Amino acid sequence: MSLISIIVALVVVGVILWLVNTYIPMDGKIKTIINVVVLIVVVIWLLQAFGILGSVGDVRIR
Repeated sequence: MSLISIIVALVVVGVILWLVNTYIPMDGKIKTIINVVVLIVVVIWLLQAFGILGSVGDVRIR
């Protein structure tokens, strides 16, 4: 995955999150939860994209 595609994906996610936070009326707590979940997903995706974190699908829970 190229650096340009990663940057474009981050910009798209940021704009969508900004639009949701700005134009959809929600309680502040719900917006905070959505922001935290999106941040965690993006960080995990970035760690996988740069090869720091292995595939999450390889993790087995017993």
